[in-house]
Amino acid sequence: MSIVVKDVIKEFGRQKALKGVSFSIESGEIVGFLGPNGAGKSTMMKIISGLLPQTTGEVEVCGINNGDYNESFRRKIGYLPEHNPLYLDMYVKEYLLMVAELYQLPKRKERVAEMVELTGLTLEQNKKIGTLSKGYRQRVGLAQALIHDPEVLILDEPTTGLDPNQILEIRNLIKTVGKAKTVMLSTHIMQEVEAICERVIILNRGEMLVDHPSTDLSILQNSGQSMVFVEFDQAPDIESIRSINNIKNVESISKTELRIDANDDVRKSIFNYAVDNNLAILTMTRDEQNLESVFHALTK
Repeated sequence: MSIVVKDVIKEFGRQKALKGVSFSIESGEIVGFLGPNGAGKSTMMKIISGLLPQTTGEVEVCGINNGDYNESFRRKIGYLPEHNPLYLDMYVKEYLLMVAELYQLPKRKERVAEMVELTGLTLEQNKKIGTLSKGYRQRVGLAQALIHDPEVLILDEPTTGLDPNQILEIRNLIKTVGKAKTVMLSTHIMQEVEAICERVIILNRGEMLVDHPSTDLSILQNSGQSMVFVEFDQAPDIESIRSINNIKNVESISKTELRIDANDDVRKSIFNYAVDNNLAILTMTRDEQNLESVFHALTK
């Protein structure tokens, strides 16, 4: 296992940021680490990275306890925090050479050149970091996280504040490096998780709600749960629709449009109701559950 977390509790005074969180991540997995603001994601990432001690519990990265924050431990992890800290007055190549020297890497210039090419910084390498766009600063942050060739890459909100083109570029870069490394990715962008990750862990209020082996979370919803949007040619009797078997709730969108929550696929029953009551159905669609809708249902 690349990452093992056992019953981790983190307390800040009287506040419990993490409440007995446990999970493990195997080598080569790309895992989406999700949760609303204040769920404990960044706290958990800092603990795994050895930057913050847990109150109780155990954390291991590549077999090394996070309490042993030594050189061997640091070499196992590449970490990009949410607020990417960079020396804005340094040049890109100069900064990456400094990082390479801190890790005491051999052939530092060659390694910096590799990172510059991998992260698409060739045209920017001789510029001051402070003059770069946020997208290129994120690339510099990724380059410093990768320069020592870590086995585990931890990325906390790596695309926050980027425009759509920059998001796509960073996403493709993460997918490329993730082929050979364990990647733990925190984000609020559900499409990003669906595009990159092969597994999802969801925290809420310091507790782990979900550890699912794919980004398809529809199975976590109640079996057969359905949401149907239907429009009739005239106003229906809502109370009679509520009496149909398996329908849980009926909400009016307009006089003729309804949102129907049910425990099963009730489209056939709604069709039969329309026939029996001389109503014409203008539209009827069943809402398919995606990661975003399931995440909202689990954490609201």
